[in-house]
Amino acid sequence: MARKPTARTEYVFFDVVYEDGSQRSNRKVDAGLLGGLDGDEAARGAIMEQDRAIAEKSGLPPLAIKSIRRSGK
Repeated sequence: MARKPTARTEYVFFDVVYEDGSQRSNRKVDAGLLGGLDGDEAARGAIMEQDRAIAEKSGLPPLAIKSIRRSGK
């Protein structure tokens, strides 16, 4: 029996550079958050939330973000 199609979520990947000079590539952000008046700046909040969750699990403080840009650009 065929399955019903599920809703697909589109993602945009970002490269993040932190204040200490480290870089994380291909950070995934829901494409629905982007666009509008803020453009890609809305991705900063989503990435900061991801960093908070990672920091909570690791017990280390989250790093300050220096810059973000779309991966592959």
